[in-house]
Amino acid sequence: MNSIVQHIKEHTLGLSPVEALAWLADVFPGQVVFSTSFGWEDQVISHMIFANNLPIKVFTLETGRLFPETYYVWNRTMEMYEKPIHAYYPQHEALEQMVNTKGPSSFYESVENRKECCGIRKIEPLRRALAGNQCWITGIRAEQSANRLDMHNVEWDEGNQLTKFHPIFDWTLDEVKTYIKNNNIPYNTLHDRGFPSIGCAPCTRAVQPGEDFRAGRWWWEDQSKKECGLHAVSK
Repeated sequence: MNSIVQHIKEHTLGLSPVEALAWLADVFPGQVVFSTSFGWEDQVISHMIFANNLPIKVFTLETGRLFPETYYVWNRTMEMYEKPIHAYYPQHEALEQMVNTKGPSSFYESVENRKECCGIRKIEPLRRALAGNQCWITGIRAEQSANRLDMHNVEWDEGNQLTKFHPIFDWTLDEVKTYIKNNNIPYNTLHDRGFPSIGCAPCTRAVQPGEDFRAGRWWWEDQSKKECGLHAVSK
């Protein structure tokens, strides 16, 4: 699969994010999807897709534990662009069994429990969302965390058997904010209150000055475990 990754790298080199997305949608017709969690970066990419009418399916993982502010920007985005955002929910049987057995807050008790919760609420729905597709677009940027410095803007995802493309991988946070302001893009107001990375409400807090970008995610755990498994580093 390295040949596919190399092919995409060569053909997107020097293209703008919108040009690269359009090229991918043409190469993989009906098989390119974008996952949004309605953060700064994802709103930038949603705008690129929707404003340019690119044939890329936009979806989100509805974990059932999102912030009210996240639901607001989700609804506002659909109103503004008049485009669908497809929601993928957890399988109710697995979710009910976990909550009935361990309670609604078992993720605080151990890393294993937290990964179980992420697996049910995020990983399994993601697999369904990606099934049958060839390219997964994400809002990952290199500077977001140390783990992501080892990633590349084009990767092969072995677990999901598709290519991942990160169109704004090399952008700085200031570039993201400027793009949002210049294009009047709706964004999650939690960002203004110290939340650079926003996930489920029980698992996300604001960060303090000088803290890592993802310090507010699963803050009760060791820093080295701050990924849920959605974006395992692919080589």
